[in-house]
Amino acid sequence: MTELKTTIPKGSLVLVTGATSYVASHIIKQFLERGYKVRSTVRNISDASWVATEAFKSYADTGDFELVEVADFGAEHAFDGAVKRVSAIVHVATVIGFSPDPNEVIPLTVAVATSIMLAALKEPSVKQFVYTSSCAAAAYPESEKIHVDQDSWNEKAVELAWTPPPYGPFQGFVVYFASKVAAEKAVWKIVEEKKPHFTTNVVSPGTVLGEPIHPNYVRSTGSWVPQLFRGETANLGLPATIVVDVKDIALVHVAAVLDPEVKNARLQVWGRHASWNDLLAILRKLRPQHQFVVDFPDAPYLGLSTDETKVIALLKKWGNQDGWRPLRETLAENIIFEKD
Repeated sequence: MTELKTTIPKGSLVLVTGATSYVASHIIKQFLERGYKVRSTVRNISDASWVATEAFKSYADTGDFELVEVADFGAEHAFDGAVKRVSAIVHVATVIGFSPDPNEVIPLTVAVATSIMLAALKEPSVKQFVYTSSCAAAAYPESEKIHVDQDSWNEKAVELAWTPPPYGPFQGFVVYFASKVAAEKAVWKIVEEKKPHFTTNVVSPGTVLGEPIHPNYVRSTGSWVPQLFRGETANLGLPATIVVDVKDIALVHVAAVLDPEVKNARLQVWGRHASWNDLLAILRKLRPQHQFVVDFPDAPYLGLSTDETKVIALLKKWGNQDGWRPLRETLAENIIFEKD
């Protein structure tokens, strides 16, 4: 097979923020498996030591993987040290607490994205920058039919996020959506005004499911299927959503860094429309001996659509993969740490 042309050669150092992140873990893994060195940030290096001593121990032992601490990741100059000598940056770390108070989430999320972009501008070694956004930055997740393109923004979430209390049950999600809108817009504003010396791309996932590569990575959306498996339904997300495998998301991030033809792109990586009942039906076949919760009340699928032709082509080009990973495999891998 012909070796693909890449923006940076194998052996280059890639910075991936948020080493304890479920999504970041797979991005780290795929870069390491392709022969790149990875530096990754954590808020507290003592608390996150398991990432290097367990999850990526073999790579840490050879010096191909390292952790660096960025305690206050929203502070000015927070990433100045972390970006030194890196060829590419994949910024995954964000504020995920689902607080309903926009003042606790939105300004900090923007500050983090701005801080690392400004740090990259001062580091001449940086050739590629990829920001992890969300499909919810482009459109509000509802049943109304909406087609998303390069110029779509979720202005509805921005408006609703600043609604005064008392807050509704999904306000934490709304604030998260709005934070991704504000942060991604801040990234593109810097691109427009500062004309960086590096290429910038954005990857916008749907709801990410699939394999946790270590028990400590059963978090964020990666914990939703295990919760569903255990019958813990109180904190699940929307009853119908768009689901995508974490390995597909990681592969698109890798492609967004390495592919010379991907420039200034907003890559919507959504996968499939599905409801919790769809996932339950597959889980029941995977573990027929397990006692599952009864089906939820029927929920309409989201009305969102987008053109994912370019993303599907990237999966083929960089992973020799025909479309999305099968949902059955995604769910089977998502519950590898669950016992009947």
